[in-house]
Amino acid sequence: MPTPQAHGRGTSENPPNRFLPIAVVRDDWDDPSDPQPRTQFLVDATRSIISWNDSADLGFNASVNPYRGCEHGCVYCYARPNHEYLGFSAGLDFETKILVKQNAPELLRRALASRRWKPQVVMMSGVTDAYQPVERRLQITRQCLKVLAEFRNPVAIITKNHLVTRDTDLLAEMASYGAARVTLSVTTLDNRLHRSMEPRTSTPRRRLRAIEVLAAAGVPVGVNVAPVIPGLTDHEIPGILEAAADAGATTAAYIPLRLPNGVAGLFESWLERYFPERKDKVLNRVRETRGGRLNDPRLGFRMKGTGPFAAHLSQLFRVACARHGLSRTLDPLSANSFRRPTTGPQLPLFS
Repeated sequence: MPTPQAHGRGTSENPPNRFLPIAVVRDDWDDPSDPQPRTQFLVDATRSIISWNDSADLGFNASVNPYRGCEHGCVYCYARPNHEYLGFSAGLDFETKILVKQNAPELLRRALASRRWKPQVVMMSGVTDAYQPVERRLQITRQCLKVLAEFRNPVAIITKNHLVTRDTDLLAEMASYGAARVTLSVTTLDNRLHRSMEPRTSTPRRRLRAIEVLAAAGVPVGVNVAPVIPGLTDHEIPGILEAAADAGATTAAYIPLRLPNGVAGLFESWLERYFPERKDKVLNRVRETRGGRLNDPRLGFRMKGTGPFAAHLSQLFRVACARHGLSRTLDPLSANSFRRPTTGPQLPLFS
């Protein structure tokens, strides 16, 4: 029997941390007096803000994540297992224990000002969403964007939150010299499915509206149909691409669902709760695209999958992109305007 669902959460389960020998298991979720879990915001005293990778799958080397954990609560999120490295669970802990990098703007300024910094694209939200709900109050992402704009260092953003439109002024300024791009991730156009699967993200309509606002301001904006859930959302690919193109998107991408480590169990429980009649079909289709498993981490395969059904998704996506003018390739973001602003007091012209 599935764990009783906490309101507004992607999961109520907190599976054991795979790195810890001891786990605390709650058995009182059916107690009506038990309060719903509240989000805790913890200070992350990190000493560096730029994360580096050399993966050919990702298309970027440097990323900035102002938060660890994500209140959006997407049940399928591939980043959930990262919370286990912090001593938490990939389940409810991931969406209720959020580490906040309060000093991110200062650290970013220091990194860009260093002569060791080679101007290049910085990806915001490479792991967790930089525009999750608490950003409205803390504005750490906005302060980081101000630093990037001051240095004119190119930035790419991917998000599921309409809140990104708050920063249209900064993004439009950077886009004027080819240094900004935004992607809205749209998983489904079905509001009921959205509420259960991505409970604290912006609605599909609001994400499409964000595309409109950014495109109207001259910010290059694309759509990411991700994850595509075989047997549940794959039929929506043409509709999502059409809606995004109508809103002003000029590029598109997709990623089939992958379920690393503890995410698999969380997603299976979610299917059992909301789509029990489709559970076996969905999981079997995922296995078809992942070499018989629920996750295939191999480079070159994890972002597209393998097998006949993965080929079908690729063809469906390709045809829909061509139909709606989303097949174009944009110019790379430019670092040609990068500068290191003068810091400290300036000497007078005449002494």
